[in-house]
Amino acid sequence: MVLLEPILVEENTIVSIEVKLPKTNLLILKADLGYVMCGALDVAFLSNDLSHRQIIAARAVGVKTINELLNGTIDSCTPASQSLGIREKMPVREALLLMCTSKPIMDTRKRA
Repeated sequence: MVLLEPILVEENTIVSIEVKLPKTNLLILKADLGYVMCGALDVAFLSNDLSHRQIIAARAVGVKTINELLNGTIDSCTPASQSLGIREKMPVREALLLMCTSKPIMDTRKRA
């Protein structure tokens, strides 16, 4: 069975995808520019063998539900993700926000 559901993270729509497999579940949170996945994601393969694709992806380990993934922390991520500011031990919610195209506009005016 495959479950698809939109989730709001600070007004950004994230698509949650859960694939129920025998003895395990495949969990994915997809943002505009990339995705965060459960421990099944092979970050080394994406980073090395598919480096030319510049895939923005990260993984969180030890999660068994979409909610646990959403509230987890980044275990590892691709170099393309790192270029967005995503780092190990970062909350997944923060990483997803960096993967969204609608980012808040920073106020660069000098303050008195």
